Amino acid sequence: MSEFLVKGWCPDAWRPMAAGDGLLLRVKPRLGRLTRTQLLGLCDAARAFGNGLMDMTRRANLQLRGVSQNSWPALVDRLVELGLVDGNATAETRCNVLVPPDWRAGDDTHRIAAELLGRLEELPNLPGKVGFAIDAGPAPALLGVAGDFRIERGKGGLILRADGRPLGAPVDVGREVDALIALARWFAESGGLAAGRMARHKACLPDWAVGKLAPMPPVAAIAPGPHWLGAAFGLAFGRVEAETLTRLVEDGAVSAVRLTPWRVLLAEGAPVESIPDLLSEPSDPLLGVDACPGAPYCPQATVEVRELARRLAPHARGRLHVSGCAKHCAATRPAACTITGRDGRYDLLRDGCTRPALSRLEILASFGAA
Repeated sequence: MSEFLVKGWCPDAWRPMAAGDGLLLRVKPRLGRLTRTQLLGLCDAARAFGNGLMDMTRRANLQLRGVSQNSWPALVDRLVELGLVDGNATAETRCNVLVPPDWRAGDDTHRIAAELLGRLEELPNLPGKVGFAIDAGPAPALLGVAGDFRIERGKGGLILRADGRPLGAPVDVGREVDALIALARWFAESGGLAAGRMARHKACLPDWAVGKLAPMPPVAAIAPGPHWLGAAFGLAFGRVEAETLTRLVEDGAVSAVRLTPWRVLLAEGAPVESIPDLLSEPSDPLLGVDACPGAPYCPQATVEVRELARRLAPHARGRLHVSGCAKHCAATRPAACTITGRDGRYDLLRDGCTRPALSRLEILASFGAA
């Protein structure tokens, strides 16, 4: 098996990561929302200082690609001016707060998340992947999305839940952020930093955080199509070009966009129409495929991934995951079929059987897509 490097940390604006096409820099819009002005500014910056490609992550962030060492400082300055990055590197690292994309101004999700964002300096030092999920709508929307310290809707009220524990503890209205900060501090003080994530931390919870209540049954994830805020559009493999986002908002109908952890973009005020390079139908086969960037975008991948995934998508039975190496990045949920790059060829796992070291043509033929 080819060796691969597990980096163990997440990039942000102040700490970019080297990729095959240059530096990769992550932007974490507050409450997952960008105004029209912010989005246009971000698109201009992505073209001026990078290669214009952006990836939406499972944390509802955007990653800018193709940034050079020389252009990176100017890009960060521009993002700070736009209000998309905190001017303090430590504060930016702590901005890992995920919310359901269809929150309303003044609702419980908005209220709690806004307070938490204003109190990030009270948090202890946490691993870079650790984050918060504020899922306080009428029913949870983020149960399948990673979030170490969670506020969710339970029967009878809001609950505080540690990721990896099925039950949460009731929390008083107005004390949710106090409880989240206390749980984060307990995590740091009880050995959680070594575990890395709440779900892997096996220490017994303090009595006040022991779960007694289950979250309410979840609502379905937002899919492409009409939405009460406007319209939702899918992004194939989570990737979008700056030029595409510019076209989406340039006529003024769209006042803002909201990011989701499902690689779907929610455009406020957008009409329901077909837009080139955006997926507008919930039945689009590309929505059933997960694929990492692959070669040449990732230095650890030895094979091209996404064009192959596009060819295979209409022929796949069940969910398909195509990965450029054995790290199996980009998987959003279990797949019926997995294709993994190895030493320039592909291993195919389907129907419980593995076929190793296939060529690209052999992979296509096995799906009837040659």
